[in-house]
Parts: sequence; structure tokens; C-alpha cells
Amino acid sequence: MADWTNNRLCRLLGTEHPIIQAGMIYNSGAELAAAAAEAGCLGLIGAGSMRADFLREEIRRARALTDKPIGVNIPLIHKHARACLEASLEEGVRIFVTSAGSPRKVAGPLKKAGALFIHVVASAALAVKCEEAGCDAVVCEGFEAGGHNGREELTTMVLVPQCVEAVSIPVVAAGGIATGAQLAAALALGADGVQIGSRFAVTVESSGHAAFKQAVVEGVDTLLVMKKHIPVRLLSNEFREQITALEAAGATREELAAMLGEGRARRGMFEGDLAEGELEIGQVAALIDDVPTVREVVDRLISGYDAGIGRLM
Repeated sequence: MADWTNNRLCRLLGTEHPIIQAGMIYNSGAELAAAAAEAGCLGLIGAGSMRADFLREEIRRARALTDKPIGVNIPLIHKHARACLEASLEEGVRIFVTSAGSPRKVAGPLKKAGALFIHVVASAALAVKCEEAGCDAVVCEGFEAGGHNGREELTTMVLVPQCVEAVSIPVVAAGGIATGAQLAAALALGADGVQIGSRFAVTVESSGHAAFKQAVVEGVDTLLVMKKHIPVRLLSNEFREQITALEAAGATREELAAMLGEGRARRGMFEGDLAEGELEIGQVAALIDDVPTVREVVDRLISGYDAGIGRLM
């Protein structure tokens, strides 16, 4: 049976399992974060689609649902990032996962507040910079991941051992992880735990639209697009076909940005526009064939981990 007594990530976060539920825009609201926390993981509220006042409400809602560890994910390119960080600190949040920017931008106020500070990277060189900036851990996210992705195109299998060798702080593997066997594989590579997004996005408690969840269950084709703008992995639909055609024709970054416009992610994942919205999901969508509760997902992860370890004995 899984025993995380001496696991560095569990000790750092105060969780039962070395699993972080990723902070995904339009999917990771209070209900998902609280359910993940109740199941023994670190639950994250995804602030990348929120204004500070709404984030405050979500933090309070999550606190009403659980007294176990929850944190906030803040993409640093988000135009409300600073306001969301300040609101989170004022609400007593002390675990943060940041991404899409330099961790040095927020290291000062987070360390002053005594908060735990984790940053997402796509290369070992960036992991080293995170350690130098004072991060308590680093999430090393491979090319398989959904949503906005790194430009390095390193897979999780290649990236994680590089980061483990490069830094002394805990390493969290992410990208293409949705099963217990994959959790076991990540730990075998030297990671201290995993961050899981897509599998948690397609759960009962996720705030994503039911049509989006069903589209993931029924579809397996994902593709990384908009590499000249902000790389993002999407499920196949009419919008993705339009973007792919533009890229093939040599579109500029400005042309891609104009095609993207504003609100595409909300339309796709939160409002259920399966034709013209952004349907952000990882390659692991091919392994997602139902919409269970978060508790069921975590139970499967742990039993699958035990079975995977058993096969190696």
C-alpha cells in the first residue's frame, strides 16, 4: 500500500498524498479545490480567469467546504495577477503555485508573508532559476500538458529527471499524468509528487461546462497550436482548424492574436461552445473516458499506484 510518510512534498504541503490538483482556468473553482483537498491532495483555485473580488469569494467558499490545505494558482501574465495575489494573502492563503513569468516578480511579498511558493517550468534551466529565486518546490511540466505550454517541447519523461538532477528542492512532475501507474512512473523518475490537470478537469466538481467534459470523453485528438503567440494544447474543433490553417499559411503573431480575440477559453470550457471556443486539454485526454467524482479519481490513482508498484516486484 502507498505510504507517503517520508515524502517531501506531503511534508511541505501538509497533504495525505503527493498530488496537486492543477489550477486550471474555468475548471478549478472552489468546489474542485475543496474536493481535492478533502481527498488528500492539495486543491488549487485557478485565478487565471478571475478578478480579485471573485477570487476572494472562491477562497471563502472553499474554506467553508474544507479545512484541509488549499492554495491559489496565479499565471503571472494574467492582467489581474498582482491584485489576485494581494487578495489571496489578505484572505490567509499561504500556498501559491505561479506560472508564465519570472518567479522573482512575486518572491518578495510571498516570502514576507511566510507563504509556500511553487513555480511551473518547462526546462531544467528555469528550475534552477526558481530555486535561486527562493521557490519551495518546482512543477516541471512536460510537452504533453494541456492549456498553455512551454516552448521547449520537452516531454515529461525527459524533463523530470533533468530537473531532479538540477535542483535540490522538491520536484513535481506534470504533463500527461492521469493514472496511478503514471504517478508511480513519475516517482520512479525522481519526482516528489505530481500535478494533475486534465483528469481533474473532467470530474463532477470541476466548474467546466458539461459539454466540454463530454467532448473530452469522446475525443482523443489534441494539438499544440499558436506557437508564435502563446502555445496552447487544444482538442479538435472548428476554431482549432481555423488556427491551424492560419499557422500553415505563415500567419504572424499579431494575426494569430487577432483570430484568438478575447474570451475563447471561457466560451469553450465554461460556456460549452464546442465549435468556436478554446477546448484546452492535455494529451492524456485519450485515457479519460468518464466523468467521476474527485474522490473516485483519487481512489483510482492510489489503487493504480499500488498495482503499478506491484507489477514491478
